[in-house]
Amino acid sequence: MTALTHIPSGWMIGGGGPLAVMAGLNVLEDEGLALEVGAELKRICADLGLPYVFKASFDKANRSSITSYRGPGLEAGLSILARVKGKLGVPVVTDLHEPGQAEPVAAVADIIQLPAFLVRQTDLVIATAKAAAKEKALIQAKKAQFMAPWDAKNIVSKIAEVAPETGVILCERGVSFGYNNLVVDMLSIPEMKKLGCPVTIDATHAVQLPGADPRTGGASTGGRRDGVAIIAKSAVAAGADGVFLEFHTDPDKALCDGPSCLPLSGAADLLATLKAVHMAVNG
Repeated sequence: MTALTHIPSGWMIGGGGPLAVMAGLNVLEDEGLALEVGAELKRICADLGLPYVFKASFDKANRSSITSYRGPGLEAGLSILARVKGKLGVPVVTDLHEPGQAEPVAAVADIIQLPAFLVRQTDLVIATAKAAAKEKALIQAKKAQFMAPWDAKNIVSKIAEVAPETGVILCERGVSFGYNNLVVDMLSIPEMKKLGCPVTIDATHAVQLPGADPRTGGASTGGRRDGVAIIAKSAVAAGADGVFLEFHTDPDKALCDGPSCLPLSGAADLLATLKAVHMAVNG
């Protein structure tokens, strides 16, 4: 498998290169926090020699409750991402939810993410593929919670039919395991790599307990923060080319998915460990 490189930024993943890092906030809260988290993660990754891209959502459209915090929205959120990108000099990745969002998102994002619940929505996939091709962006497609890893070939083929030159990254984020629970089959990582795509692990969302946050009586998603590092290390050992992680300066006060979020203070140690695992596996 060859590496994928985002030409304008030089960010790369796969092909025997270093462990790629997509990390930042679950959802944008304000520009100051985004810059603080992004700057620290950029510094850590630079020290470790790991390619870094800042991650944050402008809208969390899939929420358990209508009252849950969703983010600043498309226009304001993309403005923040553009400023973070410019001020920190890092590429950015963000997700989208509707076909009409594809072109404005591609104008800012270096990597456009197809959410797991929407990855089979053909109109969204086509719009994203066309926009990514126009702006020379990469696409990260999250494997749905109900999808077998080998069925990810259908995602890849849809994108290839519309934009054959556009690079695709596949992301493992767990599969539904009974009620209010997810489990990660580490064998899914080499299975998806057989499709010729780099594979990342979304270790943060893989520890979610959907609709099972005791703080809100099930009106939001719970999580097992202590499991993030375990899943991340296991996935890298299984061959993952990159990691997708969410941090916060105070996870318990995060406006979205706090139970699954890691403290920014622990980022350096975790990423150093993940780099060591990746180097051990890849020689």
